[in-house]
Amino acid sequence: MSLHQFKKASLNLLAVISLLLITACSTISDLKTDVSDKIFGREAADAPDPLVEIKETATAQLLWQAKVGPAEDFDFSPVLEAGYAYAASANGEVVKLDATNGKQVWRVNAGEKLSGGVGVGGSLVLVGTQKGVVYAYDIEGKLQWKSKLSSEILSAPKYFDGIVIARTGDSRIYGINANDGSRKWVYDRTSPALTLRSSAGVVVDGGAVYAGFGGGKLVAIRADNGKLLWEASVAQPKGVTEIERIADITSLPFVDGPLVYAVAYQGRIAAVDRITGRVIWNRDISSLSGISVEDGRIFVSHAMGSVYSLDYTTGKTFWRQAALKNRQLSAPVPMGSLVAVGDVEGYVHFLSRDDGALASRVKTSNSPIMPMMAAINSTTVLAQTRDGGIYAIQVK
Repeated sequence: MSLHQFKKASLNLLAVISLLLITACSTISDLKTDVSDKIFGREAADAPDPLVEIKETATAQLLWQAKVGPAEDFDFSPVLEAGYAYAASANGEVVKLDATNGKQVWRVNAGEKLSGGVGVGGSLVLVGTQKGVVYAYDIEGKLQWKSKLSSEILSAPKYFDGIVIARTGDSRIYGINANDGSRKWVYDRTSPALTLRSSAGVVVDGGAVYAGFGGGKLVAIRADNGKLLWEASVAQPKGVTEIERIADITSLPFVDGPLVYAVAYQGRIAAVDRITGRVIWNRDISSLSGISVEDGRIFVSHAMGSVYSLDYTTGKTFWRQAALKNRQLSAPVPMGSLVAVGDVEGYVHFLSRDDGALASRVKTSNSPIMPMMAAINSTTVLAQTRDGGIYAIQVK
């Protein structure tokens, strides 16, 4: 078979797969879930590369651990606020823990399956459900209100200046009155027919809400009324089939100074002027879990398992760590002289901020680390695993 014939056969096969998925799923929502799980899903197409021996230059250890409940097919991220850690699980559990020792302060159950959380702000603890309900608890765990939206909530609701901002799976973003749960505004947009089901939420900064969508689009809307400020193209869909053309922003944007950064799966990473929406620079890097920015450097986990450190003004590579191939890495978390990433086998790896060298690692459980971890301080990171473990990991 010639190279041309091989490429043509491959494209035909992808087209057949696309057609089978479309005909097998009864709704667009089912299709998104099916594509995400089977083609870009929990199980990597290739097994994770074996871990290499490292010469440790730092020492990592479990400081404390707790249990919240399994995540099932949803993504939950722990959040820190005023010395406490908050976490949630698919079975409806919401917990508040002392971040210094992991001791439980309170635990409540929403009474239905949760699919997004946790958000904390304005003395509220916020979670979302598979049925599209936002639950707002006070910091003592008492339910204040609940608000019904249009579809499942796959990310943590956010608080800003008296408004709770929640994103639903049907590409809508809602502004909700933080006092009583009444709806103030809704931003709605049309997405491509085939997109990845993701837990990408919103970032709120300086009165603007930033969110990535299917087709590589990044938008900024006003937090007070939901009006569109601008739309930017982080990535352009490429390829012949619908699957090849998926170029979705499946992770949180990151705001740093005058710029907002975003990265798309099967697409690019871009720096965008947060006032005008003009793309300052971009380059080809694909990521599912996302980025972080600190002190002039961008850290990004590539979809295939490399970790990059980039110059935030140009996108130029400082270093690339390629020893974690196919390990389905979390978004990086800068921690002083180190950068932490979690993987599909429950390890948290610590890389040198200067050159990307593997400095240390620690095992939590045999369950994957969630896409987002949280820094308790410059030496301690908080990770949640898919089986419901909460782990505080200290590195020195």
